[in-house]
Amino acid sequence: QVQLVESGGGLVQPGGSLRLSCAASGFTFTNYYMNWVRQAPGKGLEWVSNINNDGTNTDYQDSVKGRFTISRDNTKNTLTLQMNSLKSEDTAVYYCARNGLTMDYWGQGTQVTVSS
Repeated sequence: QVQLVESGGGLVQPGGSLRLSCAASGFTFTNYYMNWVRQAPGKGLEWVSNINNDGTNTDYQDSVKGRFTISRDNTKNTLTLQMNSLKSEDTAVYYCARNGLTMDYWGQGTQVTVSS
């Protein structure tokens, strides 16, 4: 069955960095665009970034452009989000999501807390 498992979250000070990973299994990873989506405390889901099948095309929400980098390793079925210059407003649960006709499969999420 399809599984997406995020890791790499934690507590970091403002200005710091974290690297999130999403391990995918149960489907042909190279057939799908992939996304990162986040949910801040008390707020709705917010799309962060996506990447195409072979990693040659990426897109970002304006608030993270220049600070976050999405990438994928199709040999390891892994999606990554490198987050630099983190701000308190980046605090959220971060999910990876597969792009079918919709975001049809999601991981369980990993908590990122940016605080001094």
